[in-house]
Amino acid sequence: MLTKKFLEQQKEILEEEKESLREQLKSFATEDPKLKGDWDTRFPKHSSGGSGDSAMEEAMDEVQEYATRLPLEHSLELKLRDVNTALEELKKGKYGICEKCKGKIEEKRLEAYPAARLCLKCQKK
Repeated sequence: MLTKKFLEQQKEILEEEKESLREQLKSFATEDPKLKGDWDTRFPKHSSGGSGDSAMEEAMDEVQEYATRLPLEHSLELKLRDVNTALEELKKGKYGICEKCKGKIEEKRLEAYPAARLCLKCQKK
């Protein structure tokens, strides 16, 4: 059984992680107001008004930067979703319960990854 103190510590850690993930996303993406949990990567604008080869090179750099940011956005969105889910589970009193087998998630696993949704046994399957 998870203690009240442990649950409070986990909540604090999860809240900090949530804020960190949101800040990372805000640095290059905008939260979609119509779709909860979705962020849209902003296309970088570096143009200095050059022309010819330098303008083409800048445009290619912008496209490459955008393409690099898309998978990062997706990864951060998934982490943020897991953190938000864990915070909801904490509110409901269901934190630390495996989504698959409904067994308890080990405290050490929750310490290592507070947003864990599966116990180690189910995670390995």
